[in-house]
Amino acid sequence: MSAAPPGPHTGIDTSDVYPVQYRFSHAKKGNQHLVVVFANIAAPDDYGWSNGIFDALRCNVLWIRDQFDGQNSYYLCKGMDFTLERSVVTLIANVMNSLGLTPDQCTMWGGSKGGSAALYFGLKYGFRNIVSLVPQFLIGTYLYKHPTIGEFMMGQVTEVNVHVLDRVIPDLVMSGANRGANIYLLSSPQDEQYPVQVEPFLHLFHGYENFNFVFSDSPFITNHIDVTRRNVPMLMGLVNFLIDGMAPRLGHVVNGREHPAADRSGIDAYLKATAQVRGSFPAPVVHGPVPGQRVQGPTVPFTGSAPGAVRVSIWERGKFLASPNVASDGSWSWEAGRPWSPGEHLVRVFAVDASGFASPATDLAFQVENAYAAPGGPRS
Repeated sequence: MSAAPPGPHTGIDTSDVYPVQYRFSHAKKGNQHLVVVFANIAAPDDYGWSNGIFDALRCNVLWIRDQFDGQNSYYLCKGMDFTLERSVVTLIANVMNSLGLTPDQCTMWGGSKGGSAALYFGLKYGFRNIVSLVPQFLIGTYLYKHPTIGEFMMGQVTEVNVHVLDRVIPDLVMSGANRGANIYLLSSPQDEQYPVQVEPFLHLFHGYENFNFVFSDSPFITNHIDVTRRNVPMLMGLVNFLIDGMAPRLGHVVNGREHPAADRSGIDAYLKATAQVRGSFPAPVVHGPVPGQRVQGPTVPFTGSAPGAVRVSIWERGKFLASPNVASDGSWSWEAGRPWSPGEHLVRVFAVDASGFASPATDLAFQVENAYAAPGGPRS
């Protein structure tokens, strides 16, 4: 049996002009897929989706840090020098080639700033899967809200430079770049950026083979950041489909529309009327073993009484052990079909009547003292 893959590895690729910092996690179970993660502006340490949520994925994961000379760059440029972009794609290519993978076995992934990067690199360089969460299509315009990043990327924030950055993604889409990609775009009417940064560009994807737009209309979304947070379960399902080589065709869909204030009186009344109420009759009595008893195992006979019950249910630390019947005089007994392990045991017993109603539970702790008992007894 081969050894388990080592944990996440951090490094710096210096094979091109700009050093690119990365974090890498090996695939599990022999999966042959690579997910490349681009970071949003508020990502911890400039690594997106690095809070452990992707650590359990079965694929290879490459997180790319958006930190160049101390500043974010949308992974694109410094002072309008797009050599920085080339350094980023060189890192991706080096990792992909080292794994023996092709662009068809890769997924570009990111949210907000990272969503723009995932869309840009995925379209321009022909990667098969693109998951872009609440991206900015008009990067230059958006940078007016982040002047420090804008100055780093543009050198001088001029209308000409803003226009150039505003066009990098729309021009790719308009040119039909990578029309065969599986593209998943997420946004929301509750995202304040949607009317300017997303909605005007959706029509450009007409003619793309598998363009999917998830419009998340949810009362639990109040701003740009909430869109991705609300959709994490759906997104984890999507990424697991993609790494297994399956690309869902969703089209334009709407999710959300929860009703947190919906009237629950009907279901509450039903549950109350049909509830199995504990405490409808007395808890069972355990005659032996008695609480705190030191039992010379490995066998431990149980005896007790449960008037009004048809059976008792016996559990240890959340694990079901048995359900012996109760005799007509209320007595019951039980003995495990295998030895009890030495040590302390905590057993819970409750009674059940003919209608399925359960009594309160009786808890019992006892000690098995038998040095010759076989391991792995009823103890959970």
